[in-house]
Amino acid sequence: MAGVAAERVAELVVARRNERWSTARGATETGQGHYPAMVALHTGLLAACPAEVWLGDRPFVPVLAWPMLAVLAGAQALRWWCIHTLGPRWNTRVIVVPGLPLVARGPYRWRWLRHPNYVAVVAEGLALPLVHTAWITATVFTVLNAALLTVRIRCENRALAAAATPTTPTTNAPA
Repeated sequence: MAGVAAERVAELVVARRNERWSTARGATETGQGHYPAMVALHTGLLAACPAEVWLGDRPFVPVLAWPMLAVLAGAQALRWWCIHTLGPRWNTRVIVVPGLPLVARGPYRWRWLRHPNYVAVVAEGLALPLVHTAWITATVFTVLNAALLTVRIRCENRALAAAATPTTPTTNAPA
């Protein structure tokens, strides 16, 4: 849990730096309305995992825990690959610099996987609680996250389409 919490703090530091870079280049932010819900949901995940383990007296089941730790590690690797690939254009918010071509390398090169960062978020949200059999947290987070990602992905797709140059197809997202 501490490792994932530290990773979140590192993300916020990177996002803040990238926000300044984008703003200096005329970027606009959209989706401010859903951002607080996203922060609350992800903070709730980090709080609910240990709470459910403690309150529900959840056991550590190695046959479940080790594969979930592997999924969690893979999710973190994918997330940081996305962050590295998008460079200063990656953010936890929907901030798009107008006129920049879409990134089409790294995990964004596959047209069938338009939002690889959210694959990492989904995997993490399922795996993290299940490392210690917090199945209620895994279920609730997954359902709420699916609803939130529906809003978020639509918002990002609209923002990217609006900011795209006329010759640039919109095939991926900034984060």
